[in-house]
Amino acid sequence: MRLGLALLVAGCTRAATPSAPPPATLPTSAPLAIPAKFAAIADRDARAIALFTEAGKVLQHPRCLNCHPADDRPRQRDGEAHEPPVVRGAGDRGAPALECSSCHQTQNAPLARVPGAPGWRLAPRRMAWRGHTLGELCLQLKDRQRNGGRTLAQIVEHSAHDPLVGWGWSPGADREPAPGTQREFGALLAAWVDAGAACPTGDTETRR
Repeated sequence: MRLGLALLVAGCTRAATPSAPPPATLPTSAPLAIPAKFAAIADRDARAIALFTEAGKVLQHPRCLNCHPADDRPRQRDGEAHEPPVVRGAGDRGAPALECSSCHQTQNAPLARVPGAPGWRLAPRRMAWRGHTLGELCLQLKDRQRNGGRTLAQIVEHSAHDPLVGWGWSPGADREPAPGTQREFGALLAAWVDAGAACPTGDTETRR
């Protein structure tokens, strides 16, 4: 009798124990093609354009566009205006009383859902990408007056290794990462430069 009662109590206790909630499903990045996929394109300019078009999946992704606005307002999530309202400021790091670093630290703050990375700031206005076609963006990247004074080799190095750029693949919370990986992105740009750095033309690329 005592054994039966003990088994009944144990069974009820186990049944009453709540199960752990399922782990949250975080967004994953879309794939990027590797440079070798484009090696069969015999025409050098056509190969460069194909490589840059693939890299453009990163350049035109919200994780990049949000920090490259043409106006004074950063964006967040999938292109929404930053809340609370903030402005670019004279040094692209926010207004004196509310600089970017007031909230954005050198790494993500998971509990507060605030993104962060070293050197958090807006890209200078001359490096704005929002509203540009992929071809326009390509020409801008090659123009040292509008790319931060960088050579193409420096553009590749910046893209492949800069930790602020790298945040795009580790954005935290429920933000969708940029496609592929930072290393794959850098490899595509390096192959584009090696192929002559030709740019897409025309108005067929989607503006965002």
